[in-house]
Amino acid sequence: MPHLSAPTVVSSIASPCDADAFRVLNEEWISRLFTLQEEDRAVLGDPFGRIVDLGGDVLLARERGSGAAVGCVALLAYPDAVFELAKMAVAPAARGRGIGRQLVAAAIDRAQALGAARLFLGTNSKLAPAIHLYEEAGFVRITRSRLPVADYYARADILMELR
Repeated sequence: MPHLSAPTVVSSIASPCDADAFRVLNEEWISRLFTLQEEDRAVLGDPFGRIVDLGGDVLLARERGSGAAVGCVALLAYPDAVFELAKMAVAPAARGRGIGRQLVAAAIDRAQALGAARLFLGTNSKLAPAIHLYEEAGFVRITRSRLPVADYYARADILMELR
């Protein structure tokens, strides 16, 4: 089945409304599939302070024309030019249109622009479509011992990095 092209444009968050869209998109899927953790609440409640101001970025996929946010992804910055691809979400009504693929590609490009030497992510086996997207983009599975950070989400039972 051919992939439909995403009728969206991806750009960095720039306003409190963008921050709200990032929070709402992520709270939907995390609450539906898992339990919203305190760290989730902290990051989602202050993406400028917890992500952007620390050298990362949050990207939103917006509908052309209306500008409505239909997807998002975050890049969290760590020391030594390490970045984490995190908090990726696509609105339920917008799934199946290639937006997730577009977000992953945009996040990889943005990480490279930010000087990333390493890009990793943690996901869960419940998220098979996302895992497939990550693998298509060049991410490979790694063991927890290869994670460049400590105290990582327990719900992440699949860990990956870009090769």
